[in-house]
Amino acid sequence: MSEQPHLRSTRFRAEREADWQRLENLVALAEQSGIRSLTLVEAQSLAGLYRKAATGLSVARDISLDRSLRDYLESLVARAFLAVYAPRENVSGVVVRFFVSSGPRAMRECALSVAMAFFALFLGAILAYLLYLEDTAWFYTFIPGDLAGNRTPDASTETLRSTLFDGDISMAGQLGAFAAYLFSHNTRVALFAFALGVFACVPSFILTMYNGLILGAFFGLFAERGLGYELFGWLSIHGVTELSAIAIAAGGGFQMGRAVLFPGVLSRKDALRASARPAAKLAVIAALMLFVAGLLEGFARQLVQDTELRLLIGWGIGALWLAWFTLGGRRSSS
Repeated sequence: MSEQPHLRSTRFRAEREADWQRLENLVALAEQSGIRSLTLVEAQSLAGLYRKAATGLSVARDISLDRSLRDYLESLVARAFLAVYAPRENVSGVVVRFFVSSGPRAMRECALSVAMAFFALFLGAILAYLLYLEDTAWFYTFIPGDLAGNRTPDASTETLRSTLFDGDISMAGQLGAFAAYLFSHNTRVALFAFALGVFACVPSFILTMYNGLILGAFFGLFAERGLGYELFGWLSIHGVTELSAIAIAAGGGFQMGRAVLFPGVLSRKDALRASARPAAKLAVIAALMLFVAGLLEGFARQLVQDTELRLLIGWGIGALWLAWFTLGGRRSSS
């Protein structure tokens, strides 16, 4: 009688061992080269053999076969499960898929939230511009002294002009460090706008609007001196990308905040979880755009002194971003 479990296990293994070996070979191939390396027949065989092995494991547990056989089957079934239902993708595949499809699709999915962020930005800019025209003292309310530098209502028109067209471009060696600083600073602003959105959108709205207030106060100052067009070009070369990045990061925060405020048929926890995935992709896009904006601000804005060329570069790059957001991933999603 003591040999019966052993004999039962031997017979059980003999009847199924060929299928297990085939499954093990297919799993090893999927683990080594990826699930996409399998042919259609091999993929179908993998799924069918996995189900048979899972059934065999259930039988082995029910009839109390020897422990070593059950351990082997548990390991094989677990590996096969990962190969069938959780295929691995290398880093390059994830990056390519993000740029080709998932990134722009997330932008389109969160279009309303991003529009809310742009509304907050432009609302602040318009409000500050109108208030400055009413009373120049508002400039000091919206803009800290260390940020304004010598660009204040007390500065002469020539001083303001010189801040837009600095002819000294011999400091190219320092521009890389400047670009790195801008990237770090703007990333912090964007991350705050993204992270605070979950609190019912209000903090992100205020932060994004405040960035607009700074922009509007500066534009009011320069426009009053007849330098509005020049400032527009000076800002465009990097601001189209930079301000869009901040608005997109805030849009990711708004997406999560809207899920908290309006969860629909889902619980707030489930709604927040569902919104977090596209929102996180917006944060990645914003970080990428801020990196590009840092390079543009640290290099191109100082090296390019022609206003029309600044406009062409800034809005040309903006058009490329817009084309990616609107057209990317449409073929693969159809």
